Amino acid sequence: MSTDEKKIGLIVVGDEILSGKRTDAHLPKVVQLLAARGLQLAWAEYIGDDPERIAATLKRTFAGGDIVFSTGGIGATPDDHTRQAAAAALGRPLVLHPQGAENIRQRVLQVAREEGREADLNAPDNLQRLKMAEFAEGAELIPNPYNNVAGFSLGTHHFVPGFPVMAWPMIEWVLDTHYAHLFNRQQHAEQAVLVFDGAEAALTPLMEEIEAAWPGVKVFSLPSVGDAQTRRHIELGVKGEPEQVAAAFERLCAGLDEQQAEYERIV
Repeated sequence: MSTDEKKIGLIVVGDEILSGKRTDAHLPKVVQLLAARGLQLAWAEYIGDDPERIAATLKRTFAGGDIVFSTGGIGATPDDHTRQAAAAALGRPLVLHPQGAENIRQRVLQVAREEGREADLNAPDNLQRLKMAEFAEGAELIPNPYNNVAGFSLGTHHFVPGFPVMAWPMIEWVLDTHYAHLFNRQQHAEQAVLVFDGAEAALTPLMEEIEAAWPGVKVFSLPSVGDAQTRRHIELGVKGEPEQVAAAFERLCAGLDEQQAEYERIV
């Protein structure tokens, strides 16, 4: 698979997401960051703090060849397993990254200076912090502008903390540093209508006809029971390559006219 054909995926790690203690904000933000660069997210997965499941997931995604962003689980507490799982998935040892470790030491010294005290780099808590620089052999650093404690990359997999204030600028850095050649390469268009009081089953043949006739187009159908402002409807549309979308959308509207469906175009 060439770089130009790679899809982009997101893995969000953390029991707190699955338990509902925290609401995931990474998915909509990553979609936004990609869209600003003419890119799209192809898939996303949520995983709890289960080292075996994380390792199995990463083993599968490493083999798949996609560009993958993984958030969470790269700290140094007992519930952080992503660093170790990435190494296990690749069958590589965990090693202390020299520059990553130096970044952590400098951060410890900086915090101590700001608090007006001297730091003991050999204190147990500071030695524990160095574990955040233990990555699978061959890892490259992802700069962390918030506190200088780096994330890491292994090939096309990029691992960042779970904290949005750190993760989002780090993901932006990865995109702008490693994947700028992919930006805005594939033009994308989308057009849709609201079909009122219709049934998806009745629209399915038209949807299938359009996808068969225009391979560069996907048809989508989003039903809604309605609310105080809008009655029951289906958002029906086409998305994909702009020229094909234009032709497919005209056929979509013609097909709705043939069914005498009530609809309005979404502007």
